[in-house]
Amino acid sequence: MVDWRNPPKLFIPGPIMVADDVLKELSRPPLGHRGKEYAQLHGEVTEMLKKVLFTNQYVFMSTSSASAIWEASVNNCILPNETVLSTCCGAFSDKWADVIAATGHKVDALKVDWGQPVKPEQIDEKLSSGKYAAITLVHNETSTGIMNPVKEISEMMKKKYPDVLIFVDSVSGMAGLPLKFDEWGWDVAFASVQKCFGLPPGFTVVAISKRAIEKSKKVPNRGYYFNFEEWEKMVPKNQTLITPSIPHIYGLHYQCTKLLKEGMENVWARHKNMADFVRGWARKNFEVFCEEKYASDTLTAIKNTRNINVAETVAAVQKKHNVIFGNGYKKLKDITFRIAHMGDISLDDLKKLTSWIDEELGLG
Repeated sequence: MVDWRNPPKLFIPGPIMVADDVLKELSRPPLGHRGKEYAQLHGEVTEMLKKVLFTNQYVFMSTSSASAIWEASVNNCILPNETVLSTCCGAFSDKWADVIAATGHKVDALKVDWGQPVKPEQIDEKLSSGKYAAITLVHNETSTGIMNPVKEISEMMKKKYPDVLIFVDSVSGMAGLPLKFDEWGWDVAFASVQKCFGLPPGFTVVAISKRAIEKSKKVPNRGYYFNFEEWEKMVPKNQTLITPSIPHIYGLHYQCTKLLKEGMENVWARHKNMADFVRGWARKNFEVFCEEKYASDTLTAIKNTRNINVAETVAAVQKKHNVIFGNGYKKLKDITFRIAHMGDISLDDLKKLTSWIDEELGLG
């Protein structure tokens, strides 16, 4: 029988382990969210997040999962007669296209095989029709371990399609992978905090461009909770529209302080160093699922070339060491397994985990 009071250390691709010092920050006494103390906290976190994301535009904090911003991006920025091009390369990018359709907006899907990236030339071919008001990208597809070439895509779009809005799901990328919101010309980018920020789930960081805010003011029936125009009205007050999860904001303050002290270039290099280790281990014993040129630096999907029973191996390692790594996702369930290397996971943690997998499978 499992015991939720003694949970395993998480190496699944989110939520990941939360470090003890971070958990301590989450337990600070509550603040009145309309008081001056909260406004000070909110302002400090927002300014730090702008530095983390390399933006001088808007950064908001949403007490929700990141999936909510799949809907919010189109509900705020797409007019009823406009069409979105949704790039699909895995379970989560596919789902975003489904969500757009579920909101009643028009969407076309540009699909590639799972394990393949979406490339600039493929997007260029679709956008050349002049049909699309916006495009959705997934920075880092958590289901396959693909890191899409978002910088190259963004550079192409700035040059050839500057009027097309760019919405980016960076759920397993933000704060772990290079992300330069203003330079790359993005309009909405978001991530839930249970991945590279190393916090518990239930909270999302959202960057929004000034032009996206202005576009939203022309779109009818945006709702209330995720209304970008209403969010903007709270900026001078250093407040959120609705009651926020203040413990998450305490945690963000602590984590952003650490990220900026380390320096974002160093943060990205640290994640790549962990990724290089895990990919090296995967090459020795299995295979990396995707082409390594596009392999993620925050999680690795490993191809099950030995035909091991992944579920049994995960369970055995958990039973012996109280750690857990990830099965494959959806149709990749038995074909792959996944190891996270993001946030406060360390290289030493990964060396222990892979040695325990080796031990369980009898690998040298």
